[in-house]
Amino acid sequence: MGNIASCCVSPSGSPKLPRQVERLEDYQINTDLSDDTGPYLQHISDREVPDDLALESNPSDHACASTIFLSKSQTDVTSFCKRIKCWSFLKVSPGLLSKKYSSCSTIFIDDSTVSQPNLKSTIKCVTLAIYYHIKNRDSDRSLDIFDEKMHPLSREQVPDDYSRTDPEHKLIYRFVRTLFSAAQLTAECAIVTLVYLERLLTYAELDICPSNWKRIVLGAILLASKVWDDQAVWNVDYCQILKDITVEDMNEMERHFLELLQFNINVPASVYAKYYFDLRSLADDNNLSFPLEPLSNERAQKLEAISRLCEDKYKDLSRVAMRRSFSADNLVGIRRSNAVLS
Repeated sequence: MGNIASCCVSPSGSPKLPRQVERLEDYQINTDLSDDTGPYLQHISDREVPDDLALESNPSDHACASTIFLSKSQTDVTSFCKRIKCWSFLKVSPGLLSKKYSSCSTIFIDDSTVSQPNLKSTIKCVTLAIYYHIKNRDSDRSLDIFDEKMHPLSREQVPDDYSRTDPEHKLIYRFVRTLFSAAQLTAECAIVTLVYLERLLTYAELDICPSNWKRIVLGAILLASKVWDDQAVWNVDYCQILKDITVEDMNEMERHFLELLQFNINVPASVYAKYYFDLRSLADDNNLSFPLEPLSNERAQKLEAISRLCEDKYKDLSRVAMRRSFSADNLVGIRRSNAVLS
């Protein structure tokens, strides 16, 4: 967006470029002044969404609102829990337990944290959230810019039933995994991608469906990589990953995506943390465990060193706080007097 090759208008020219050459009268501002008022400017309160409505409709903007993908996954999770209860009632094992538990001899630790999520597990959870968005959608509202039939990503012929067949989770995972591996994107970028996707569905009142999921996901990844990563991937680089797409098409899709987001690309830390922990909840509900690694001696020594460093730091802070609390008494010295008992 700040680069020449990745901005909305490429040097070679976009097919929509002639739109910018329009009559000057279309951009003239009404400067007629009345007797007691100046030019009309919309007040900021008229543009803001009320708090009660914002919490319900904009989960990608407010940390208190529940995420859309988690609510859409509840129906399938409920049926899954019923199957588990049925298995336990009939004394039928659902399969081998994949979850590892710590013991006296072995301790398993989870390296995935909110600041450094595990890449593979995060992509699995994000694609699972997209899968539930498609499967439990309310309707098929879409735009032509995201339609794969009108803007194909490859030269292969799009099937006739492309808009009626829901993609499997494995297909969504392979598509996103290929983009992240080729562009060397981080796990944090995957979480921001999901935030932008749900913000697009909320702002533009769209549905992610079989006919548009690839281009919507691609646009969200494109935007998230530019906002999150310091060294962003240019649009021309995505054209090398997806061989049959043009830079002009990428620029046009990026411009539409930003306009539909109303250029709101801010992701507060509280919203990011909410999406991360909701993805962890989604993984637990669908029996997707984050990788647990046994605690090695080398890792244990590093954790112990970090713990000691933090402990010494907090001790120094507590001593400074104690000195500050006695600063007024130190002006005249701390005096102790004997108690008088009567």
